Amino acid sequence: MKVYYFSEFPYHEYPDEEAEKYPSLRLTFPNDMFDPNTASDLFKRYFDECQYVDELGYHGIMVNEHHNTPSCMNASCNLTASVLARITQQAKILLLGNILPIHENPVRLAEEIAMIDVISGGRVISGMVRGTGVETVSTNINPTENRERFEECHDLLIKTWSTPGPFRWEGKHYNYRVVNPWMVPVQKPHPPIWVPGTSSPETAEWAGVHGYTYVAFLTALDVTLELFDMYREASVASGHTPTKENFGYLLCCYVAETQEKADEQAKHFLWRMGPTTRGPREYMNPVGYRSTAASAVAARRNSVPLGNQSFEELKENYHIVCGTPDTVLEKLEYLHGRLGMEHLIMYGQESKMDHEATMANIGLFGKEVLPVIRDW
Repeated sequence: MKVYYFSEFPYHEYPDEEAEKYPSLRLTFPNDMFDPNTASDLFKRYFDECQYVDELGYHGIMVNEHHNTPSCMNASCNLTASVLARITQQAKILLLGNILPIHENPVRLAEEIAMIDVISGGRVISGMVRGTGVETVSTNINPTENRERFEECHDLLIKTWSTPGPFRWEGKHYNYRVVNPWMVPVQKPHPPIWVPGTSSPETAEWAGVHGYTYVAFLTALDVTLELFDMYREASVASGHTPTKENFGYLLCCYVAETQEKADEQAKHFLWRMGPTTRGPREYMNPVGYRSTAASAVAARRNSVPLGNQSFEELKENYHIVCGTPDTVLEKLEYLHGRLGMEHLIMYGQESKMDHEATMANIGLFGKEVLPVIRDW
């Protein structure tokens, strides 16, 4: 099994009582709570942690992006990835990823990802995402057009990477007289494509049709299996033969010498489960953003929302896996067997988990857990 380290590069450097004054930490939480100098120090620290991940031989490092929220400082995952491309040596750089529907210039986006692939020597995995409702609202995109913009942007990216220019593109949302970027990827015909999902049947099926790797994010195990089955059915119908390489799973993880120490640090993930997801429906799920089918799956997934689950429930449901190396190995072996996935996204830092605790987690996982699960 391959392991990819992940942190959202959070900014939780403000009093929680201030956050409680507002309906959500996303979209309308005032940005005067942000101090650029503090953020500069945080970025340096997060990049140091990623370098340690690379040194320990993790298969990759995942970066994402969100907007208008302290939960993620990465306003562009490509900027973060470009730094990682230079300061790391062997780890894959997993962009999971670029929010396609909010981009007005897919050719520029294709150039940026190609540039990172060139700088890194061909280590990019290009994840493509639809984004949260917040991104759709904040960029003034019609929610009903989110999926079609996603799919057209994807099609143009793939053609730009894999077809020699110049060529013309005339679509519904994007039009170019000339597509002929000088910068093209090292990997041919293009970097591997991954797609994340939490509840949308359409996304799982779309990924299956294209034969891409599909990664479930913090989904309940029964919902994950259902989404994986949707993927397989669509994949086989399209002529592909899906294997465990086509599946990944993201969970929060902390490893320590004792269960008590692991629990103490893993409780930082509660910020991700509750406060950062709190908000009005029109922020998170604007009308038209989800299909009826996706809404039905989401309703089952959120029958007990992550923010309403206790720490013990989150552990029981495998959203948080924490403990000694032996305990974590036992839980990961169960997940690997039940879900049949090749890729594990190890969400290893969140909230106010400090640098020392994060480095300890990366180190103990990398030295005691990673060598074992590599052979699964």
